[in-house]
Amino acid sequence: MTVAVASVLALGLLGGPAVVFSTTAWHLVTDSGTTAFSRFLAPLVFLALVALPLVVARVVFRSGRRKGKERLTAAVPAALTLLGASALPLAALCLIFVYGD
Repeated sequence: MTVAVASVLALGLLGGPAVVFSTTAWHLVTDSGTTAFSRFLAPLVFLALVALPLVVARVVFRSGRRKGKERLTAAVPAALTLLGASALPLAALCLIFVYGD
């Protein structure tokens, strides 16, 4: 139950930033007034912000599996890590909204 609830909440928290960051990246790539550097770098930064929680959760899960834990037992810390780490893109999105002009 913990794994399911934490996973749903984490994916819900990641959904908003993923949509906003992807549309922003699309506008940066297709806009004629942006530089080649920002066309390449901005989508990579946005992708890294959204993918980071998933990578960290996978590392935690694989670490639990190496210690000999069962799959479900190893999934609980990974799901909670995913939930905690999904706050990073949400916080970045909030900062962009607050301080962006």
